[in-house]
Amino acid sequence: MGWAERFVECEGFQWDAANAGKIWERHRVAPIECEEIFFNHPLVIGEDERHSAAETRFYALGQTDAARFLFVVFTMRGKLIRVISARDMSRKERKVYQSS
Repeated sequence: MGWAERFVECEGFQWDAANAGKIWERHRVAPIECEEIFFNHPLVIGEDERHSAAETRFYALGQTDAARFLFVVFTMRGKLIRVISARDMSRKERKVYQSS
């Protein structure tokens, strides 16, 4: 099963409390904001091949309900999305997102 099929079958999110705290401390991104981007359009998803040694990682470019543009790195654990990192999009990422 390819990653697109796994993503379509997603049933929710899995959070590590320490990791969620790190994302908040470093980038002021709340878990709910990370989750929101997966329900808003457009959503750009790609495989993060450079950082996929231990497990397959993906990145997502998306927008929160409050129109904040986020770059989110995640992996799939079974049918759950596990966010690894999140931050505001760079200027270059925003151009890619807005052209989709």
